[in-house]
Amino acid sequence: MSTSKPARTGDYRLLWTSLLVFGLVGLSLNAFGRKAGMANRFVEIESMERIEVADVSTVVAGSSRTAIPEITEWVDPKDPRIAAGAVKPIPGVAPITWQVRSLVSAKDAAATDEARANGDASAPEIVRSPIDSIGVWVAAFLTLGIFSFLYRDNPWYKIAESVLIGVSAAYWMTNAFWSTLVPNLFGKLVPDIVREIAIPKLLPSESPNADFALAVVPLILGFMLIWRLAPRGGWISVWPIAFIIGTTAGLKLVSAVEADLVAQAVATMKPLVVLAQSSESATTAANTINFWGTVGSVVGLIGVMTVLVYFFFSLEHKGAVGKTARVGVWFLMITFGSAFGLTVMGRITLLAQRFEFLFNDWLNIG
Repeated sequence: MSTSKPARTGDYRLLWTSLLVFGLVGLSLNAFGRKAGMANRFVEIESMERIEVADVSTVVAGSSRTAIPEITEWVDPKDPRIAAGAVKPIPGVAPITWQVRSLVSAKDAAATDEARANGDASAPEIVRSPIDSIGVWVAAFLTLGIFSFLYRDNPWYKIAESVLIGVSAAYWMTNAFWSTLVPNLFGKLVPDIVREIAIPKLLPSESPNADFALAVVPLILGFMLIWRLAPRGGWISVWPIAFIIGTTAGLKLVSAVEADLVAQAVATMKPLVVLAQSSESATTAANTINFWGTVGSVVGLIGVMTVLVYFFFSLEHKGAVGKTARVGVWFLMITFGSAFGLTVMGRITLLAQRFEFLFNDWLNIG
């Protein structure tokens, strides 16, 4: 009995070294040999200006900034209401100006440059953005670092993995702070300060005293939760953890029962014969039968009953019971296969997006 010898490590090292060399040569030719280059990002720059106005009946001529009415708005200087006299700029308030930078494709940038060269004054201003180009290079480096795990575990992959986890944690922490803590906690405790600094459109509360009292409870629980970082008294953090787990379990239990148990039970109680709705009235049923709707109802009933028979262990699965249970097994396998296929397709979609980024945004050959 003959056995094949395993490939030597040196052969794989030579293969990967050759691929690395050819890849670097190809990237160099693509970056410097093509006019389009690599990772070139362009932005359209649009200047914006807004002025503060108020209803003409509330603005007194020659009034100072301290006499500005409480209800004002910032509008475009070309707002038609100003020309119509419905609103009037507030005296002494300087307009605010800023620039909006929007990413555009290389093709749109080339077409805009050609239009401006031909004397089209209405063409927007589009310039190359070095910062965005550097961002594309960083993203491509991290993407290839994740792909390098296909070869083997290596420091490049570890760096990319650590950056992904760290940035994701920082993003969700910042998002939770500004979308949860600021409006729901600080917005109840100190609404005026939050409205002035962070959220100008924070709606006033109908019962500020009650909201303040209710917000004190999560504030105290939060301080108790971070008490674990103290050198002593770490047991204090157990109480808010128990409160969080119990509350979350109670909320999830109700939603799970409604979404899984009740919804699935209701789905099995539909009529077996589905009647088509009349085209004249949505509430009047015609005498025609919806064939595929009826087939779906029958198949659903058969699936539910056969799966229940499979999980009924008081009788031995022999004869008619055994055959029915085997049909239930087929329904279970189809369900598990569909769920697994959906998961795989979701991962393939993510992979396709990464390849699209590498070819279109980085290599610029899309």
